[in-house]
Amino acid sequence: MSLLVVGTVAFDAIETPFGKTNKIVGGAATYIGMSASKFYDHINLVSVVGNDFPKSAIEMMQNHHMDMEGLQIKQGEKTFFWAGKYHNDMNTRDTLETQLNVLETFDPKVPESYQDCECLMLGNLMPAIQKKVLSQLTERPKIIVLDTMNFWMDNCLEDLMEALKNVDVLTINDEEARQLSGEYSLVKAARKILSFGPKHLIIKKGEHGALLFNHDEVFFAPALPLEDVFDPTGAGDTFAGGFIGHLCATKDYSFQNMKTAVIIGSAMASFCVEKFGTERLENLSDEAVEQRIQEFVKLVQFDISLK
Repeated sequence: MSLLVVGTVAFDAIETPFGKTNKIVGGAATYIGMSASKFYDHINLVSVVGNDFPKSAIEMMQNHHMDMEGLQIKQGEKTFFWAGKYHNDMNTRDTLETQLNVLETFDPKVPESYQDCECLMLGNLMPAIQKKVLSQLTERPKIIVLDTMNFWMDNCLEDLMEALKNVDVLTINDEEARQLSGEYSLVKAARKILSFGPKHLIIKKGEHGALLFNHDEVFFAPALPLEDVFDPTGAGDTFAGGFIGHLCATKDYSFQNMKTAVIIGSAMASFCVEKFGTERLENLSDEAVEQRIQEFVKLVQFDISLK
């Protein structure tokens, strides 16, 4: 059985108050796969790049347990590219440049060898592409997690609403939850979004943690206070990778285990922001991950006596 990750493999150019980069490897599927690989070792990737994408980056992803049969390499075309500049608060950013390139005509193909998919992570992509992947699977995965963003809500809302009918977990940030639901209160927003089809909802709040909802329960995980935050790019995808990676490894898709998965996702995201791009994730040790998870446990654990 395997984890199928669908999303972008891309180039980013990033500027923050702490520095700037030239073109570096990024993309939702890259971050998701690298994060999930710390917990699960059978990851299949469906994405597209141009022939300008370096072989060394592909090998790096393969070294993180990612199978590349589903990666289309378009000869004579360029890889998706995004450039952005973060403001001083690191929560807001301006998009400086977007080049869709190969993504503009991306037609996802799920290889036959990927049909043993037990877990499906649909990274942030056009909803029509997410739906097309779902339609190619001969059996429904045990769990389907979908990530999306406000751009698709603005431009492809009908397709997005159709896709939401078939997912188990939706992950979005607080601004997107308010836009999708039309509600300011996140509790009301969650209730409305869950009525669209997802069984569970994760609302990411950046440095303020994450909320997990189902129809009856809610769970909150704080973000770890960090001394250094260099680059928030990919943090949400890294969160999603840790979340789905833990669920795949344990094969326990209960709400109780999702609470643990949210903590693990938050721990992985806290690593991502400490360096530019994927740098912090590339050589992350199991010991460092375990220590960081324990820091989260200490953060939320306390004894109380009411007399």
